[in-house]
Amino acid sequence: MRKFNYSPNGYNPDEVNAFLDDVIKQVERIIESNKQKEEVINSLRKEINDLNKVKLDEQTITKAKKFDELQDTLNDAISVAKSTGEHMRMVAKQERNLILQEARQNADAILNDAITKSSKIQFEANMLRKNIISFKRRLKVSLEEQIKLVDDIEVIDIDNK
Repeated sequence: MRKFNYSPNGYNPDEVNAFLDDVIKQVERIIESNKQKEEVINSLRKEINDLNKVKLDEQTITKAKKFDELQDTLNDAISVAKSTGEHMRMVAKQERNLILQEARQNADAILNDAITKSSKIQFEANMLRKNIISFKRRLKVSLEEQIKLVDDIEVIDIDNK
């Protein structure tokens, strides 16, 4: 059985279409061949009928039977080719559906992973904001204490003079 490459939406459509085109061409060749052989058979039957009017001999009857058998064989071959083509289409459709289902599952998993990572990053960003606010408050308090200390030093310097 022929294998196809995968594309984002399943099997590579160009490869599948090319393969189906090949199958269709083969079936059309078989049908055309069958038509030609049916024409030959019909022509030979006409000859047989013409010969029957004159005189049927055993050899002519044997040939007619062989041609009938050949026609039956060709009809069977055409039937097999048609059923094989339909089966191949059905299998390709099933495989396409499986690939689409797998792709959807992979997409869902990727989306869920992205959502989880996004939530984690958002949580970390919020924690950083809180840490920055806390750091600013502590720095502000520390600076205010430093300013108060400087003010107290100025008061002491002024009083000592």
